Amino acid sequence: MKLQMHLYVAAGLLFVPLCLSAAFAQTVKPSSNRSGAAVLVYFGTYAGAKSKGIYVSRLDLATGKLTDPELAVAITNPSFLAIHPGHHLLYAVGEMANFGGQNAGALNAFSIDSGTGKLTLLNQQPSGGAGPCHLVVDQTGKNVLVANYSGGSVAVLPIGMDGKLGEATAFIQHTGSSADPQRQKEPHAHSINLDAANRFAFAADLGLDKVLVYKFDANKGTLVPNDPPFATVNPGAGPRHFAIHPSQRFAYVINEMQCTVTAFNCDARRGELKELQTISTLPDGVSVRPEFSTAEVQVHPSGKFLYGSNRGHDSIAVFAIDEKNGKLTLIEHQPTQGKIPRNFGIDPTGAFLLTANQDSDNVVVFRIDSRTGRLTPTGQSVEVGTPVCVKFLTVK
Repeated sequence: MKLQMHLYVAAGLLFVPLCLSAAFAQTVKPSSNRSGAAVLVYFGTYAGAKSKGIYVSRLDLATGKLTDPELAVAITNPSFLAIHPGHHLLYAVGEMANFGGQNAGALNAFSIDSGTGKLTLLNQQPSGGAGPCHLVVDQTGKNVLVANYSGGSVAVLPIGMDGKLGEATAFIQHTGSSADPQRQKEPHAHSINLDAANRFAFAADLGLDKVLVYKFDANKGTLVPNDPPFATVNPGAGPRHFAIHPSQRFAYVINEMQCTVTAFNCDARRGELKELQTISTLPDGVSVRPEFSTAEVQVHPSGKFLYGSNRGHDSIAVFAIDEKNGKLTLIEHQPTQGKIPRNFGIDPTGAFLLTANQDSDNVVVFRIDSRTGRLTPTGQSVEVGTPVCVKFLTVK
């Protein structure tokens, strides 16, 4: 989906976010000695003239070289992906407004062939609302949690022993509006993430200017509003994606409409977020323009750096994280060598960042300096039609 189509979301059409699970990357400590090792990389896309579904490549952890992407499975608009903690299953949204005659998108379950990276469809279920744009698998591997952008809702679907998805065990419809009369006249759940303890779900809602917090029960597959039930950001900010620091002491939300990141102190025991700072993702002297917006935010596995993507400005903003108070200091802006960077992914070793440039149909590889957090182009890139999500799978 092109940027201009993304802006139609306020009119009730589809919208899609990006896609790499920061939670998975945060569970793996960086490693500098992986000579010759490789991991599978999956790319979620918008299906169309240049893309037919989910693509797979291999990343050489010594050189940063990607193999030519191959079609892993043909499926409609798999814009965001999530990999099961058992590494044998992959789940994807089907971003659409109608599935199976319902006002909902689809959730797709796949088995993974670890040898070839190919995917086999197991089953599909309605997502509970239109335009599903983000999903995660909980740490027990028992449930998929999904955010429905156009529907303004979140849901939980159970995972069976065979990897198939069951009917939703929880569904919550967000209500309300915020400052922007065009884009925030109704709720737009844009992402859903879990803490490391699997106790709290955090749902960033662009339409409400809130990060809603839910108590999550993995055994029952339920969501219950927390106390306090949400944290707010600046009116008109438009919170999009959310990332929790590996220490679980801090959390960050990237705000799509105002091109900012809000840092929170995170009380892991209570699931409470308290704002620490809001900082621009754009360079000094560059103001927000109609063609500018943000997309993905991720914390480096080391916990030292935070990365955020700027669409329109077409850059990755790099910040240092103060280990004592969680606040951010700008390091640099790295051009993405493409147009409209959506999701990006940091490989499990913390050595490379791969950015998906949606409108230039390419994925570009950058090397991460482990001391400074700065990004350096490797000269490696591959062609993928309308890429919007990046996910890594370490093959055992």
